[in-house]
Parts: sequence; C-alpha cells; structure tokens
Amino acid sequence: METKEFKTVKVEKDDGITWCILNRPEKRNAMNPQLHYDMLDALTELEVDKDTKVLVITGAGPSWCAGQDLREYFRGTDNNPLERRKASWASQEWRWRRLFTFPKPTIAMVNGFCFGGAFTPLIACDFAIAAEDAIFGLSEINWGIFPGGLVSRVLADAMCYRDAMYYIMTGDPFDGKKASEMRLVNYAVPKEKLREETVKLAKKLMEKNPQVLRAAKEVYKYCRTMDYAQAEDYMSAKGVALRATDPEKGREEGMKQFLDEKTYRPGLGNYKRAAKQA
Repeated sequence: METKEFKTVKVEKDDGITWCILNRPEKRNAMNPQLHYDMLDALTELEVDKDTKVLVITGAGPSWCAGQDLREYFRGTDNNPLERRKASWASQEWRWRRLFTFPKPTIAMVNGFCFGGAFTPLIACDFAIAAEDAIFGLSEINWGIFPGGLVSRVLADAMCYRDAMYYIMTGDPFDGKKASEMRLVNYAVPKEKLREETVKLAKKLMEKNPQVLRAAKEVYKYCRTMDYAQAEDYMSAKGVALRATDPEKGREEGMKQFLDEKTYRPGLGNYKRAAKQA
C-alpha cells in the first residue's frame, strides 16, 4: 500500500517495519498544527496498511520531539479559537487515542530531545527504547504552565509518584539512562546501537501471531481500569472472540505442536507459524 507524502512527517517501510518520522528537524520536531494533522492522517492510513507489521515512531535529526511548538501551536492560535480547537483535537487524537489503541505493536525510538507534550505519544506506545544520551524534560513549569494535554494524566501510569512530582515541579532534565532506571522507557542503549536494538525488538514481535498480539495489548490496557469482575468477564469474552477470528488458529496450532508433535516448548519459544502467515 502506497502511503501519501506529508509536509511534516516521513513514512518509510522496510521489511514489515514502518518508520513514522517526525520531520521538522530545524525545530527539533516540535509539534505545530500541521504536524498534528499529518500524524493523524498517517496513523489512520497505517492502521489498515498490510505492509505495516510494527510501527516505530522516531524523529528526524538529533531530536525525538521537543513538545508543542510554542510559537505556532500556542501563540499562533491564541486568537483563532476554531484553529485552536481543530489543532487540539488532532493533537489528542493521534498522540493518545489513536496511538494507544493502534492495532499493531508500536515502539517509540527516542533518539534525542523528548520534552513536554512528547511524553504523551512516548507513553502511548507499547514499547520505548532510548539513546542513553537522549534528554527528557517536563519543562512546562519553567515557562509558566503545568504539563497539560493529558501529559500529567499519562505520567500517573508511567512514573512513580515521587519521580513524577520531582520532575513536574522542578523542570529538571534527565537522560535516557535515568529514564530507563525509572522505567519510563524499557531500556536505554548507546546511540549508535539504537536503531539496531529497535529493529531487533520489532523482528521479535513480528514472529508472533499478529491477531494474538493485538488482543494481548488490548486486554492488558483496558483491564487496568476495570474491577476484577469486569476484567474476568471481558477477558472471557475476548478469548472467545479471538478463537473465532484468528485466521491462524494459534491456540489450536500451538497446543498441537506442543502436546501432540512435541516440536517446541511454549516457555522457551513460539509455535511454528505457516510461512504464508509469518
């Protein structure tokens, strides 16, 4: 599937991995209204793109994303309520709702600055890998606002209370190693190994049954806000739906290969998927 060109986003596809690249390097990939519109359009296309097995979000140049563009997103729409409403909706739609529920695995590859509003898509992604020298910061306090646009809310899911309060209220920056220590990212690696490690994770995910991957991420994410009785009912229904809709019949095939054929051990690896499906 051909993906259209965008003004502020580049989309590159390579062997099942789609690289969605924030492309305003001269502005450290700060998010202006056009970038929000472009990212929303790009994610909408890639949701149904058969060539996209894993989605990686990264930034052009030395930055991942420097947050919202103060001049174009804030000051530029202060006296234009219609444009502010449109940009705000697109911003929240792609950074959280669309990315959080994206039907395929998502990886944030943090190659540099990650500030303010960039924390929302960072946390919305299923995985995050950072360069050790990437710089993170909740710098809103330094210029007279608090982390808004869902940032404070998503931080409550991704950082412990003490760490979140410290960085929200001081505005101090921290590096990729510290982000890894706080579990804001899965792990941090030397910058020269960042793409290699991201590809390694993406390929590991592509070995799995995609229908089951989607169900697994949805179940975990949605059950977090349910009570135990609701979660039990939801997971039971989800399991029935998965068995009915999985074209690979992964549950049956996995048990057959383990119990009858004794060709693999589930604790140590995947069942063998058919070549046309893998």
